[in-house]
Amino acid sequence: MTTRYQQIQQDLTANPKTWLITGVAGFIGSNLLETLLGLNQTVIGLDNFATGHQHNLDEVQHTVTADQWANFTFIEGDIRNLEDCKQAVRGVDYVLHQAALGSVPRSINDPITTNQANIDGFLNMLVAGKDEGVASFTYAASSSTYGDHPGLPKIEDRIGKPLSPYAVTKYVNELYADVFARTYDFKTIGLRYFNVFGKRQDPGGPYAAVIPKWLASMVASESVFINGDGKTSRDFCYIDNAVQANVLAATASDISVGEIYNVAVGDRTDLNSLFATLKDTIKNYGINYELEVEYRDFRDGDVRHSQASINKAKTLLGYDPAFNIAQGIEAVVDWYFSSLMR
Repeated sequence: MTTRYQQIQQDLTANPKTWLITGVAGFIGSNLLETLLGLNQTVIGLDNFATGHQHNLDEVQHTVTADQWANFTFIEGDIRNLEDCKQAVRGVDYVLHQAALGSVPRSINDPITTNQANIDGFLNMLVAGKDEGVASFTYAASSSTYGDHPGLPKIEDRIGKPLSPYAVTKYVNELYADVFARTYDFKTIGLRYFNVFGKRQDPGGPYAAVIPKWLASMVASESVFINGDGKTSRDFCYIDNAVQANVLAATASDISVGEIYNVAVGDRTDLNSLFATLKDTIKNYGINYELEVEYRDFRDGDVRHSQASINKAKTLLGYDPAFNIAQGIEAVVDWYFSSLMR
């Protein structure tokens, strides 16, 4: 039986569209780029390299054909500049807005820059997309919006108070998108990502995500640190699931504007279990990590447990995550050793 995602991929290949990916040189953006070019789409990419990297684009270039790569146009620009946004959306059918400054700790250390990128930049992109008349505006929302709401699993219409400046900015994005949907009949779709991980996720820097950071530490026989007691749990979501959700959301013709969807697998894994899984998986590549994990204080702004209900995305978008946590870990470790260790 053909899934909706498979059908959309066939339709796009037969009838190519023009897409804009903001944050195209980043982790999620470059994976979206790879998938869309592989479907012979025309793609515009916007990035200022604040957190993205040229080597991500270079890797995508080597994974697609020369003809497919020729369908990509890169604009080095900043979403905080309205003119850059207007230039990027010209002639575009679908916007996939991924550009943002992520990380709860970063936002606590520097709330002003986070606000400028995540709220000012977001509003610029909304205005540019609306004025250009793009068919849809799909944006990266965040599970941090659930804040201190204790319920599990997380359901889209039940949120609490934000616990960090980053969470505030992502909630404001949802409010702005909803207002634009109702005021201008502008099709906006928010995707609340739950701990997305996968290939090309940066393992370096002070705000690196846990899986690439731990993997790099294990390979280098360096210490692995856990903030808290290791019982904190997350709904880890492999990158291919997030890519699927973006394509489904952007092209959906029968959903209400201004909607929000969880993007996850509907499960949760605690950090102690995650450490054990990574440790076991890298043994297949000849790495025996023998150090004990080191525990630190809990981190400000972190949510204790997170798990998504994905019923809404399944029912209304046809979302069907192809990777669970174990399959995702196997895939990312394989990529790590084949791409970074050669």
